[in-house]
Amino acid sequence: MASSLSVRNLDNELVARLKRRAARHGRSAEAEVRDILRQVLEGEAETRFDDLAAELRALTAGRQHTPAEQLQREGRDER
Repeated sequence: MASSLSVRNLDNELVARLKRRAARHGRSAEAEVRDILRQVLEGEAETRFDDLAAELRALTAGRQHTPAEQLQREGRDER
């Protein structure tokens, strides 16, 4: 199943460059965008969950954290 994506607020010069590039490759601007995205994302490795979790821990280091048990209790008490 194919999805659709709209990109707003593109710079006019960027759109013009995209259209020129698409014309050089003999395809529509939309097909050119698909190809650009495919190329860029194929070269990017998926980030492992453990790496993302470590990054989040580093970003929130030194902040006060509320234990999950407390949040669960508070959520139950609100019902």
